[in-house]
Amino acid sequence: MPKPWISYVDPAKVSDEAMRAEFDRCAREGTPRPESQAIRAHVPAAFWSFANSWRDVFKNGVADHAIKELCRDLLNFESSSRYDERQKAALAYAEAITWDLPVDDKFWARLHKHFSEPELVEIGYFIALTMGQQRWLRTLGIEHHQILAGTDASMAPGFETPEALARSKQESDYWATRSVKSQAAE
Repeated sequence: MPKPWISYVDPAKVSDEAMRAEFDRCAREGTPRPESQAIRAHVPAAFWSFANSWRDVFKNGVADHAIKELCRDLLNFESSSRYDERQKAALAYAEAITWDLPVDDKFWARLHKHFSEPELVEIGYFIALTMGQQRWLRTLGIEHHQILAGTDASMAPGFETPEALARSKQESDYWATRSVKSQAAE
């Protein structure tokens, strides 16, 4: 695997006991991923800002944690029988935020049918936070399973092992290429 463009802070060399404990929790629970926290650890304020937001908004908060977890999966959800209407509404929200899609009254009516305004704020904040950080991590060349490896805790489907990660990347590249071609045709 290629090296990230910004070096990892070695968790074993961190002198701050609270930060070491947070790295241990990341390794145990899987989120945030130790790799991304090892980059953020260069700036403790960034490390703690993300860790605290993750704990207070993603793990806890007012919206159902399972809905926020679901917002990581954006492929072919509308036609899938895997998801109920509430889940599909959340995924449509994630898709609109992630891809900057146009929205209308019908879109918002769908969301308000399934979620309260505090839930919509929390889910939207979570999507913006995680999708933004995912774009940043890709820019850095960060991969899973590089720091405190050996856990698949909280890994999204397709990222549990280095082999599964490689397969998911191939599928993601396929869909990204297809999306670009589709947009160009419009």
